[in-house]
Order: sequence, then C-alpha cells, then structure tokens
Amino acid sequence: MRSTQIRSTFLDFFTSRGHRQVPSSPLIPSDPTLLLANAGMNQFKPYFLGEVTPEFPRATTIQKCARTSDIDNVGRTNRHATFFEMMGNFSFGDYFKADAIAFAWELLTQGYNLEKDRLWITVYQDDNEAEQLWRKIGVPAERIQRLGMEDNFWSMGVPGPCGPCSEVNYDRGPAFGREGGPAVDGERYVEIWNLVFMQSQRGEGDKKGGFPILGDLAQQSIDTGLGLDRLAAILQDVENVCGTDLLRPTLMTVQELAGRDYPGSGEEKVSFQVVTEHARSIAYLIADGVLPAKDGRGYVLRRLMRRAIRHARLLGIDQPVLAPATASVIANLGGVWPELTAQAALIEQVVTAEEESFTRTLAQGTRLLNAAITRSRENRSTTLTGETAFELHDTFGFPVELTVEAARDAGLTVDEDRFADLLTEQQRRAKAGGKAKTAQALRRQDAYRELSARHGRTDFVGYDRLDTEATVLGLISDGTVVPGADQGSTLELVLDRSPFYAESGGQVGDTGTIRTADGTLLEVLDTKPGLEGFHVHTVRVAEGEIRTGEQAEALVDGARREAVARSHSATHVLHAMLRRTLGDHARQHGSLVDAGRLRFDFAHFSAVDRTQLAAIENLVNDSLLADPELRVWHASRAEAEAAGATALFGEKYGDHVRIVDIGDFSRELCGGTHIGHGSNAGPVRILGEASIGSNLRRIEALTGRDALDYYDTERRLLEELSTLLGTRPQDAPDALRKRLDALASAERELGRLREAELQDRAQQLAASARTVAGGRVVAEKVTGLGPNELRTLAQHTASLLGAGHAVVVLGTEHQGKALLAAAVTRSLHDIGTDASRILIPAARTVGGGAGGKGPVASAGGRRTEALDEALTIAAQDAARALAQ
Repeated sequence: MRSTQIRSTFLDFFTSRGHRQVPSSPLIPSDPTLLLANAGMNQFKPYFLGEVTPEFPRATTIQKCARTSDIDNVGRTNRHATFFEMMGNFSFGDYFKADAIAFAWELLTQGYNLEKDRLWITVYQDDNEAEQLWRKIGVPAERIQRLGMEDNFWSMGVPGPCGPCSEVNYDRGPAFGREGGPAVDGERYVEIWNLVFMQSQRGEGDKKGGFPILGDLAQQSIDTGLGLDRLAAILQDVENVCGTDLLRPTLMTVQELAGRDYPGSGEEKVSFQVVTEHARSIAYLIADGVLPAKDGRGYVLRRLMRRAIRHARLLGIDQPVLAPATASVIANLGGVWPELTAQAALIEQVVTAEEESFTRTLAQGTRLLNAAITRSRENRSTTLTGETAFELHDTFGFPVELTVEAARDAGLTVDEDRFADLLTEQQRRAKAGGKAKTAQALRRQDAYRELSARHGRTDFVGYDRLDTEATVLGLISDGTVVPGADQGSTLELVLDRSPFYAESGGQVGDTGTIRTADGTLLEVLDTKPGLEGFHVHTVRVAEGEIRTGEQAEALVDGARREAVARSHSATHVLHAMLRRTLGDHARQHGSLVDAGRLRFDFAHFSAVDRTQLAAIENLVNDSLLADPELRVWHASRAEAEAAGATALFGEKYGDHVRIVDIGDFSRELCGGTHIGHGSNAGPVRILGEASIGSNLRRIEALTGRDALDYYDTERRLLEELSTLLGTRPQDAPDALRKRLDALASAERELGRLREAELQDRAQQLAASARTVAGGRVVAEKVTGLGPNELRTLAQHTASLLGAGHAVVVLGTEHQGKALLAAAVTRSLHDIGTDASRILIPAARTVGGGAGGKGPVASAGGRRTEALDEALTIAAQDAARALAQ
C-alpha cells in the first residue's frame, strides 16, 4: 500500500465516523512553549484545556511533526526520524477509551489488513480499564504488557494536557530482534499507534524528567497518533522509512551522488540514512518558514543541515548534496504537500548558501578535530577534552553535537561537562533570565485561564466601532487575579467586550482610555491577546480606583488606530510588490505594523540594491495611487487557499478565516485593521533595507503623514544645501560633486607638499645626528606634527642615515598628549633590535606605553611636561643599544 493510499484510508475511515478533517498546522507552532510542532494535538491544545470551545467534537488530521530529541539515533535504528507525518484522530469531550480502542483495532486489522496475532499492546501500569477493553476486543492477555510513566504516560514535554496512553505495536519478526514483546525490544516490536487518554494537566518538570500532575482536565478527551513512516515500512515490507515510497527517491539520489549502492549494514548505511532522512526534514522546515540561525528553531535546521553535510562527506560526496536531495523530496512529496513546491526556489537557495558556508567551516574544524583525536589516541586517552570541543564551537562554529558524534565514531567520548563549564557566564545569566520569564508567563496564563473559564471569550467590536460600553471582568497584577487597584497602579484588565485590537499578526495593540461611571480614568497602554479570543488590556490607573464588576466606557485612540491601519494596508501592498520584483520566495517572515511606520521581514539571499528599492517603492505608491478597493470577506480555510489567499508563516488560522483583498494584486489571510481604499494608505517612503540573519532581510518604511513629514525634511535639507552651494536645488548634486572633486584635488596637493616638507625636515634631522659607540643617534623634539606624521618623519630620517646602525627618536606635543616615535635602521633591526625596546622606558616617563613591532614604534602619554626628560632617556637607551 503506497503512502497516498495509507493517508486516504485513514482520513476516509475517520471522516465516515463523524470526524472533521482539519489541515495540518505549520511546523512553526503558535504555542510559545513549543519550538516546533511535535504532535498532532498541538493545534488542539486550547480545546483539551477547555480554553476554547471547538466547533466540532471530533477531528482527524495528518500533521507535519519535527522532533530532534532522538537525532543521534537516526540511521542507527529503524524507527527514529526527525520529521514524520502523524495521522491522528481526536475527541474533545466526546468519546473516550472504548471507542478509541475500537477504532484503532478496526482500522489496523480491516482497513490496513494487519495480522491480528502480530499486534501487541502496552498500557499504563495502573490502567486496568484499558487492558480490559483490549482483552474484550480480542487481544489475548499474553500480548498486553503494562509499562510505567516513561513509556505509557504522554505529555508534550512542557506544561499542558497529558494522560496515560496505550500503544499498539507490530511484531516485525525474529530478523529484527528478540522475543518478549515491546517491553523487551522496541526494534522488533515497533510502536505504530499511540492512543492518549487525555484527562490530566501537568506542571513544570524537573531535570530528571518527572513532573507534577496539577489536576484533572474539565473533560476527558482522546488524542492519537499513528506514524505514517512506520506503517508504510510495514505495509511495503521494507526495513525502514528510507526504503518506503516516502524517501526511496531521495535515497536513490544520494546513491547517485555517492557513486555506490546503499549497503545493508555498517557506518556507511548510517550515513546514507542520515542524509536521506534529514533532507526531508530540511525541506519541510524551510517550506514552513524556518531559516538557519544561531539559536531556536533556526539552530535545529542548521544542525540538521550540517549533520547531513558531514555524513555526505563521509560517503565521499564532495559536491553539493542538499540541493539535489531536497529537490528529490519536493518532486516526490510536493503533490501531497503543495507548500514544498511553492517554496522550491527558497529551499534551493537556503540549502545552497548554507552548504557553501558550512563546507568551509567543516574543512577547518575537521582538521583541528582530527588532530585532537590523534593526540588523544597517542596519549592513550579515551576522552576528547572539553577545551577542544569549545574551541571548535567558539572559533570555527563547529556544532558540539558533530564533535560528539565524530569522537564517538573514533571510539572516544567528549568531556561535555567541561565544555558546558566553558560557556560564558552571560549565556548562563540569559538562560536563567529566560526561565524566570517563562515562570512569570505561566503564572499569567493561569490567571487568564481562570478568567476565561469564568467569563468566556472577549466580544471584539473594534472592526466596526472605536468605542463601547463594557464591564470590567477581571484585574491581574503580577500574574495574580486581584479585586481592585488604586491610582498610579499599572496592571492588566479584561473586559466582556472591547473595541481595542489586541496585538497580532505584527500589528501593534490599540491604546486609548477606559472611564468608569464614577469618573475613574484608565489609560490603555497596550492590548494583547491573553488566550485565543481573550483580550488583555495593560492599563495605568490615572485617576481614582478601579474594581472588578464596574461598568465602563472604552474608547480607542482613533487617530493612532487610523495611522496603524494605513501601515497595515501598506504592508500588504509592499509584500505583493516584493514578490513581484524579487520572486515568489520573498515571502513575509515577520512584521511590525505601527502608527506611521512599518517593518517588514522577508526571505531573500542578497542585499536589495537602491535601484530595486526605488522600483519597489514606486510600484507600491503607484498601486496605492490607483485607489484600489479594499475588501474583507470570510470563508473556510480550504476555500481561501483555493482562491489564492496567502497564509503567513507561523500564523495560526481556524477553519473559518478572514481574508483581506487589495485590488487584484493582494489577497492575504489577515485579522488586522485596514483602511477602506488604497489611496488612504499612502504615500509610502522606504527608508532602507538590511540583513537580519542568514537569508533574511528587513525593510523599514514610513506611511501617511510620517512619510510626508520625511519628504518635507528631505526637501528642506536640499534647499539648505542648495543655498550653501549657491545654486538651484536641481543643480545641487552636480555642484556638490564639483566641490568634492576640487576638495579632493586640493587635499592631494596638500599631501604632496606635506610629504616634501617632511623629507626636508628629515634631511635636517639626519644632518644633526651625533655619533656614538656603534652608530649614530638622533633624539629631537619637533613641532606641528600628528602621530602618523611623527612616525613617518622618524622613518624618513632613519632611511637617510644609510646602511649603518642608527636610531632615531622624535617627540612632540599634540592635543594635550606627549607623543614619541622611534625608528631603527634595517641593519640594526636585522641583528635583533626592535624600536619598541628603546621606547619603553621613555614611554613610562610620559605616563604611557610603547607599541609596534619591528623597526618602527610609537608611544604616548598625558605627561607633556616630561617630554624633554623622556627624549633624554630614549637617547641614552639608544646609545646603549648601539654599543652592545
């Protein structure tokens, strides 16, 4: 059964049983506690927690997942992967254990025709009910095993919903390992389907992996995950995912690049699988908006890329490998996942640039690493020092994971504790600060949940009006719900209905005022989303005191809202024109939409030059000047995508979405506020663009009145410059260019005259040299020279003293400092006398130090009154140096 049929069989089974088919969420999750989407339930977390009421009680998905916790096992086992498709069915307070188990058994044994006697079940050690349900359905007791929390209790790895689980495992036969069931051998009895009985909520865990159970969820739910990769390997009767139709074309591409076949065992087999499997992960991550970076999810991508490159080099592939490998992924899976095809150009450019960069790093780091491994073996040590790992990491950007892996391949371990100790204190403080912020955020989230459970979603009326009557539902101070607050306090406030837009999609939150019936005045400083559909207003009590339950009038700052709306509409137009000018890959990767200004981040691989920026700015303004109509409409997510609407990377969308059209050139999914017609958004003035990371650029621009003010400032500056140049504004550039040319010519002539003057002074100084034992000495005080000219004069003088041994020491006062310069002739330097050696005592005399290597040195200090004494000391030291 090919993978396309495996997917359709799963979805057809569950949709026919009342489940709503929901699209996969992006790999960049909306949940701030997660780095990457790692399970099918991620997008449904608010449903499980009871924060949001779902529109449907049952759902089914095929979710893109990325997990790198077991990255070192990829290629070394048959079941580990860093990317996989998780097929899942979900119940939100609808059915529970009995139906989940019945569905799984029916689909596996009838839909996929797996042999019943090869299916083994594990249940949580205390879950008698699950075991009885499996036995009732026909699984004999000897094929049901009870395991502990590590194996059969599921959570996302962070605070959130959790519960005991039951896993379905398939016996692949004696060729894959020992008898005894999944408790004995996870390679032979491979887990294919995990049924999670979501009933509890966990707290923050400890370093050993333990975590407290905070209590029961409001409702019992179901979350399951059936791994497409593992099931495909079984149904297609191959050893692992690299042999399935999901990755076989990519494996063949790697074989062609390596010039040999995929072996049945050994380290070469590991490398073939690493390159093949990682290529798929890399393609999907980039397609969903992840770009290489030094930290976060960007570092996950970079680590995968560098690991794949290293294993390709171990296979003898010296040519680029990531571009052809990811291209094969796109060709094979782009029909199922269209974002791969849509972002093919972006994927190729990112992997090509990263491979070129890391190839240089790899060559440097590998030489150092190989030398260190050789030293360790010669010293009969089994450990590579933490200092070596740190030097590779700090100097060459060599990931410590690759160092550990290479050392392991050589039979060594790495002193990772010492490596950790060598990380900077600044990094440790940053990490501690991050934990503190996380703890504070979790406290606030608990307060939001408390209020949300009590009062429900915020009724947002801000699309249609800027003011409303409202009730104060709750007040939050330092993460705690409080009954009231006095004048001068700053805290968070929740209303039952609000006209204030909560920061989202790059658009800043609204500001304004809230006034209660008794005259209390609150300044709204910001508005942000607390939970989905739950607005939180940051307020300062300007007058009076505020209490929960009071009636109030909420009023948005209309002028600021209008300026923000102009910037938001301009951002959509800028996005469209960037893609038209630079290519479809130049998609949005972040933005800031503020009053009168915008910041727009997009994918691109080189600087956008001034000519291109000017062309883009003209396209944006021409488009706005044509006064295109702005239309807002709603549709299902599938209908919007079919209509060509652009969904932004990392944004979370529901089944029903809001679409904003501007003319016939921009159609985006967007929840922000906008102006009614394009002409109201302009003009737009692009200030410039710059790099903000690997393959990521940023444009900053002004809009509306701010853009006009900027134009006016530029006009006044040009008028002032024209007046100074004595010409018309349109002639100012040519006039200034002529002045600059004349100035450059004058500076060259001045430099020539100054050089001639220095040559004359050098001849005079050389003529004044006195003869001492072993050579000649010049030690003089001069005037009117800066540090560079003083050094030049000393050099000229020394060169005029001929081929014999001679020392020149000159001193001057310049800008309140005593300066010294020394030069020795080449013959004296050749026998080991550096100029700095002669200057050191003199430099101390003026309160400074000497610098420079070789025949010329300089020094300086604040004690100008000691300059004559310093020259006398230098002359004496010069004479001693010549006499030696």
